[in-house]
Amino acid sequence: MSFKITGSGSCIPSVIKENISFLNNSFYDECGNKFGIDNKTIIDKFNSITGINQRKYANADLTTSDLAYIAAQSAIKDADIDPEALDYIIVAHNFGDITCNSKQIDTLPSLASRVKSKLKIKNPKCIAYDILFGCPGWVEGMIQAQAFIKAEMAKKCLVIGADALSRVIDSHDRDSMIYADGAGATVLEKSNLEGGILSHSTLTFTAEDEADFIFYGESYNKSIDNGDKYIKMQGRKVYEFALSNVPFAMKQCLDDSGVPIKRLKKIFIHQANKKMDEAIIKRFFRLYKAPMPKNILPMNIEEFGNSSVATVPTLFNLVLNENYQGHTLSQGDVILFASVGAGMNINAITYQI
Repeated sequence: MSFKITGSGSCIPSVIKENISFLNNSFYDECGNKFGIDNKTIIDKFNSITGINQRKYANADLTTSDLAYIAAQSAIKDADIDPEALDYIIVAHNFGDITCNSKQIDTLPSLASRVKSKLKIKNPKCIAYDILFGCPGWVEGMIQAQAFIKAEMAKKCLVIGADALSRVIDSHDRDSMIYADGAGATVLEKSNLEGGILSHSTLTFTAEDEADFIFYGESYNKSIDNGDKYIKMQGRKVYEFALSNVPFAMKQCLDDSGVPIKRLKKIFIHQANKKMDEAIIKRFFRLYKAPMPKNILPMNIEEFGNSSVATVPTLFNLVLNENYQGHTLSQGDVILFASVGAGMNINAITYQI
């Protein structure tokens, strides 16, 4: 028995926000002080580090569960299954259905229940629930789906990663330029074919102050006192944490699969920061005393931004179905999914197409 992805889909928002759109923002540091440099310099430095040129935002009339539903429809169609046959719908997100005019988190009912309702699934044995696991949520959802299938509690699971981070950004925070919206979905099924999920690894770090590296906090503009909160990040600490820990978690995962490093075709890593992701992959290969191969790392952060939990399944869908930026996948290829994010959580999956 294997655990195979039989369907993949995504929802790519249509609103494009270029870096130049932030030229008139008033940026403050975490202490509430204005920066002593002009916004063009701030934006240019931001671009050189993150690689982001633009990001995609959801239309004002759409919420995260809408994005998740659109991606789900695409994945179900790709898998060519009846939605009524789904045993689980697992939706990973961070902030629920926040609307354009509110910063209030809305998770009642769960986004998974909303997606199930939108799909018009009548079967009460199709269980719908959410995961709050930071950016690694979709990867963890896949790990949970595999566990259900392995335990013979399910045969078909729909796993979705969706976020609308544009609704929770502080326009006075430089990091607001990082975040974006989107959704990706996959159908995981029990299969008699070889391959599928070969191994996985998950870690949560909280022993020191890691749990506070990414959080929900007040605006950096101290003159704003309306109780609203926004996504916040201790960028330097996240960067150092990821470089120190993610390569080892990825190695543990690949080693557990028994697949040699030379067989690894692609790595789909959370699209958080181009420079950070490249550094992580270089360190990962260094653990095997091997150079980072060319064309191993698909990236879409330049034009998509960081859509958190949606980045990995969205990028996978693009490469699988559109040969995105020259990246292709073939039957039998071994790939690695990996992510790091709020918690602080790290996880990875070794998967054979």
